[in-house]
Amino acid sequence: MTEEDIRPKLIFDEYLRLTKIDTKVFFGNNVLRESIPCPACGSIGELSFTKEDFDYELCPDCDTLFVSPRPINEAFNSYYSNAPSTEYWATVFYKATSKVRRDKIWKTKAKSIHQTVKRFGNENYEVVDIGGGYGIFAEVMHSLFGKKTTVIEPGFHLANSCREKGINVIEKFLEGVKRSDLPQGCKIFVSFELFEHLHSPRIFLKQLFGLMQSGDLFVFTTLSGMGFDIQALWEDSKSVSPPHHLNFFNPYSVKILIEEIGFKVLEISTPGKLDIDILSNNRNLIKDRFLKTFVKYASDSGWSSHMMIVCQKP
Repeated sequence: MTEEDIRPKLIFDEYLRLTKIDTKVFFGNNVLRESIPCPACGSIGELSFTKEDFDYELCPDCDTLFVSPRPINEAFNSYYSNAPSTEYWATVFYKATSKVRRDKIWKTKAKSIHQTVKRFGNENYEVVDIGGGYGIFAEVMHSLFGKKTTVIEPGFHLANSCREKGINVIEKFLEGVKRSDLPQGCKIFVSFELFEHLHSPRIFLKQLFGLMQSGDLFVFTTLSGMGFDIQALWEDSKSVSPPHHLNFFNPYSVKILIEEIGFKVLEISTPGKLDIDILSNNRNLIKDRFLKTFVKYASDSGWSSHMMIVCQKP
């Protein structure tokens, strides 16, 4: 699988173009911004770089990279509800890449989730997909394993796509979900590439912890700031893309936050496969000669920016 497979350049570049326009509209000078401490350990960060008028700070204690000062949450809610780039992502990008993503990403993730539950949980489970988007994962879980999936998706266009497919969908942000909205019995909560978007990961986790029953699992993927491609490209990395990606935890720092909330961490892994391909497509931006040579000949670094965390409510 290559970067072009899941992010066709012409479509992805148009999305980035629209995002630049929307960023100025929804996060301009009139939007209040608040300085925040490190979202993992609470230390005061140090300015690392500025990108698209968003300041990224690096925590000196746990190496979490994060946006601060951060626009208030209401600005992000408005952006994700009303921005043309958000609609383009939901109606054009998702549709154009849904088949290849189903075959090359979601089937693999579904198998991984099923095996994870077999190792750590009860096989008689239902899935709750937080930020389930277009509903592809829910479809794959049903087709491969006969599992029912409830999708939590606040975006109207994406939630409507789920409804059209007959998927049970809760059209809310997680913060507005109640236990009565969810299926009863053993559950595994999942979220994919959502954590880096969250305005407050701590509030998200506290809300989720309150919704879960003892023994329920939470499996999520997110970007690691210690990933080889992000470390090499840094502010030039397309993964560092404000206003979408606000938090870049790492295997060490994400464990600090999760355990503080009360979760038991069962596993943290870095199973990503795209890192070298991403670097190869951006070799002109790498300034270090050794890294240029390494990227040219390497096939697998083992230092992935794609991180998966498995945790459980005791």
